Amino acid sequence: MKKIISRLIYIIPAVAIQILWYMIILDLLRDYIVPISFILSALSVVFVLYIIYKRGESAYKILWIIVILTLPLLGALLYIGFGDKISSMPIKLKLERVKKASGFRFKDCSELFCRLKNEDKRASQSFEYVYKATEFPLVRNSECKYYPLGDDMFPDMCEALESAEKYIFAEYFIIGEGVFWDKISEILVRKAKAGVDVRLIYDDVGCLSTFSKINELKLRENGVECIAFNPLNFLKARLNNRDHRKILVIDGKVVFSGGINLADEYINKNQRFGHWKDIGFRITGESAVSYTYMFAELWNAYSHRKIPPELFKSAGSPAAGDDGYVLSYCDSPFNTDAVSNNLIMDILSQAEDYAWFYTPYLILGENLLDSFVRTAKRGVDVRIIMPGIPDKKLVFRLSRSYYPQLLEAGVKIYEYNPGFVHAKACLCDDKLALLGTVNLDYRSLFLHFECSSLMYKSRIIPELKSDFIQTLSRCTERTTETEKKGIFYRLFSCILRVFAPLI
Repeated sequence: MKKIISRLIYIIPAVAIQILWYMIILDLLRDYIVPISFILSALSVVFVLYIIYKRGESAYKILWIIVILTLPLLGALLYIGFGDKISSMPIKLKLERVKKASGFRFKDCSELFCRLKNEDKRASQSFEYVYKATEFPLVRNSECKYYPLGDDMFPDMCEALESAEKYIFAEYFIIGEGVFWDKISEILVRKAKAGVDVRLIYDDVGCLSTFSKINELKLRENGVECIAFNPLNFLKARLNNRDHRKILVIDGKVVFSGGINLADEYINKNQRFGHWKDIGFRITGESAVSYTYMFAELWNAYSHRKIPPELFKSAGSPAAGDDGYVLSYCDSPFNTDAVSNNLIMDILSQAEDYAWFYTPYLILGENLLDSFVRTAKRGVDVRIIMPGIPDKKLVFRLSRSYYPQLLEAGVKIYEYNPGFVHAKACLCDDKLALLGTVNLDYRSLFLHFECSSLMYKSRIIPELKSDFIQTLSRCTERTTETEKKGIFYRLFSCILRVFAPLI
């Protein structure tokens, strides 16, 4: 609460100044209100035509068209400030400058694509799509370890951190004081004092109530460099495009990722929403280069003390084992394609036997919803595990609004009885797995920075499948009978669906 109050002390004067500024501007322009209204009304028509023409998710388009047509003047102003990622252009330009300045190129992977194509042409097409859309490479997977709970990953993270000799890069959406963070931060400080280069990126909105500038200053005083990603600034309308990634890189050799943030609920030391079911993974070998670069690109965009290209060029090591293929990538809101959204549709389209999903939220765009429906209707076993106890009631209520359409098509939906599911994964036909930070909702699929690893015939796949089956035994299956609701419930669902892209 103290952290929220301290933020409000900063935010409220900024909002007050902004309102005062608008009032002054309106007063100065009162004699020109008619031509200004005409210009904004004309812009509203232009914006609506532009929204219809441009590529994009239909629900997001519909929302903006409703806003602009309902409130032409205000809608035009809102679209100028918030629509079409205009307010996020400074972030995009920073990242483009960093990428250009680094001159970094990943290792050529054309030979690996030829090998994979000979093994499985359809699977290779999925990997090739991600490669072309993100430029992250396909590599041989040397070693991967699956963690069915954050409780299991925590000790391995500590052990890996203790072994750090050169650098530690950590990037998280949420950091919260408690057993988990106290132990991690203690190691980070100790390693920094021993000469290890320790750097931390945290998302300013994700950590709004849990991690403040005071925490950052304490780390800085002890040698740990910190930056807040996309600082919250109401004057610049920067609420979207959050850094939802979870990355821990040790010496460019070992990487931890998945859904697990650095707070006690993720290791069940704090059970606000019952038992917290999350998953993570550790990856080594050449794929570590991709995660090291992801961190370095974002760090160099916001910090004056850059990470030199030589450092992430030397990350990784030749694959020592033979554990299938992996392509680890960053999904950015500035990509031409919504990569993870399209990849999930692609995986559904090639599924022959089954496609199973973990997700904490289920807020689907029309194209992705249709993909789930079509896949189930052609006889594929499609299953989704959702939370039994929600962390956000309105989001959970919106998620349930999608149940009837999915259930009627044959999709099986389960809710985890012991508590909250924060895991994010897709498993297909015993050969493909997608693990990372992406939820099945608009924010993850279209607006946030995310990271994932697409794996083919890795030993992690049967472990993920076994965990999924065990989790099903602790779930309640939803049916068309349980989802029969009254007219007012359905009406409220329709209203929520209109605003789904904002939730």
